[in-house]
Amino acid sequence: MEKLLFGISGLPLYDGIKRFNYATGIHYLKSIGLDAMELLFVRSVNVTDNNKDAVLEAKQKEGFYLSAHASHYINLNSDDTAIQIQSIERIIDAAKGLAKVGGRSLVLHPGFYMNDSKEVAYATIKINLMKLSSYGVDYRLETTGKGSQFGTLEELVSLCQEVPSCKLCIDFSHIHARSNGGLKNYDDFAGVLKHVLDNLGRTALEDLHIHMGGIKYTAKGERSHVPLLESDFNYKECLRAIKDYDVRGCIIAEGPLLERDALLLKETYEKLV
Repeated sequence: MEKLLFGISGLPLYDGIKRFNYATGIHYLKSIGLDAMELLFVRSVNVTDNNKDAVLEAKQKEGFYLSAHASHYINLNSDDTAIQIQSIERIIDAAKGLAKVGGRSLVLHPGFYMNDSKEVAYATIKINLMKLSSYGVDYRLETTGKGSQFGTLEELVSLCQEVPSCKLCIDFSHIHARSNGGLKNYDDFAGVLKHVLDNLGRTALEDLHIHMGGIKYTAKGERSHVPLLESDFNYKECLRAIKDYDVRGCIIAEGPLLERDALLLKETYEKLV
């Protein structure tokens, strides 16, 4: 991509006058200086024949970047093979829904370790990911926020090396929570990006999907998303590393303040020299 875009996860905040749908949300976000939205398919694929034309029209008119987050009910390493099959079907349904509106990136959490070793979980998840057809979208494997979840940076980078249809989604806040506050300074954030550069190459940094937001956590990892300014997440140094590594792609703000935090991230990034 040519530059770094900023957007939000889900619909914009209710503005006191009206509630937004995907189409009106796209127009509103563009009007305030944002360029991207991650559609939330976490409970159901809510792009349908009834709204897809309006969403696609708004997306094309505004030159907007659309991604989506797949179902939370995915476990490609379940002990039950029927759940593995259902998980693949949920991913495919989400990919088809995103393709209807010209979206680019489908973000997903691959699964859980369950009672397996990390190596066995990796092998099972890889086999299932290899079964996915592209449907014109990239499958973005998201770094996860709890130790019970498959999805360390190293695991996902390795999968992206081995599975052609998969690309990376770095959720810096999840990495921070999973490591019990381990991303503290510039070098910590730069180390994440250097790992991507060293293993996936410059092209991965030129088309990177990123999640960022305030986060609360315990020794077991992620607990909840909170406003950026109410968290210990060092977003300024994270953005500085992103700028220094000339990362391009999209940053999606998560948390209760949505576009307010997205604008905070964009304005902070643009002031960096």
